[in-house]
Amino acid sequence: MGKQGTKIVGIDVKDLIKDLNKAYADEWLAHYSYWYMARTVTGMAYEDMGEFLEKTAKDEEEHAGELADRIIELGGMPIAHPTELEKNANYPYPKPPAGTSDYDKIIKLVTEAEAGAIDVYNKLAAKTMGKDHVTYQLVCHILDEEVNHEETFEDLIE
Repeated sequence: MGKQGTKIVGIDVKDLIKDLNKAYADEWLAHYSYWYMARTVTGMAYEDMGEFLEKTAKDEEEHAGELADRIIELGGMPIAHPTELEKNANYPYPKPPAGTSDYDKIIKLVTEAEAGAIDVYNKLAAKTMGKDHVTYQLVCHILDEEVNHEETFEDLIE
């Protein structure tokens, strides 16, 4: 990041990079979990459930890319090795249920993971508001999408 770009960040950049890397790790873990479930889901409505999971997995991958770009802009490096993802994440890997047709468990898993993401991005928004406008806008964008993911899967319960 350029000198002026660094100068306008009003919080500890190293601490921010650490927080963004934790969110980056969360996104990759969620992406893989949802991607895996999209391919292995069975049951009467497996195509619809697979489609919901696939779209959400793609969004999580996009979030990881956006976070990686911001980490690099701030002078850091995103986590490079897959084994480091769960170690550095805010939450453990959202392990898919054994029953590939147990939609209640799939929905519960996804809504819990999305609730965790909402908490993470809400805290990042509070931390960066008025202090780092670029990161603030990014985390608000991702927060909005995580709220929509949670709502989509909660609607499936009803």
